Amino acid sequence: MLSKKIKKLLNRQVNAEFYASNIYLQMCAWAEAEGLDGAAEFFRGHSLEEREHMDKIFNYMAECGAPVTIEEIPKPPSEYDNLMEVLKAAFKHEKKVTAMIKQIAKTAFEKEDYTTFNFIEWFIAEQHEEEVLFGKVLGKAEMLGFTGEPGQTLHIMDSYLKRLAAAH
Repeated sequence: MLSKKIKKLLNRQVNAEFYASNIYLQMCAWAEAEGLDGAAEFFRGHSLEEREHMDKIFNYMAECGAPVTIEEIPKPPSEYDNLMEVLKAAFKHEKKVTAMIKQIAKTAFEKEDYTTFNFIEWFIAEQHEEEVLFGKVLGKAEMLGFTGEPGQTLHIMDSYLKRLAAAH
């Protein structure tokens, strides 16, 4: 049986993952409109991944007999000045999600809810991977001197994101 606090945190996470999926889908739409096929593919993949995360938590709650309430999902940002701004926004969002996941883990451990703690450990590892990935993407951008402006480095970054999407 899940405590009220754990139910609340998990339900909040379901909604946060839904929002994250929408953020990445909107980033995909922005990249498509800008002609950045690699970035579009990269962000579409992340959108689907976030949706899978939502489903995973949703299913866990259902298994535990905890009803899920889908809240109103805010409209994600849709306008960006350039790809670098999008990448920085994505990394910032991943850090926010990591903090939310850590809060669930901390609360589960404090409440001696080791089943939920065990469940959420997968998400801790997943968030680590995401932060490493976006850190590498931003590191590559820095190495190239990429600021988001049109030109050769934009093409290189778009191609790099396409390779990452294909490998992921």
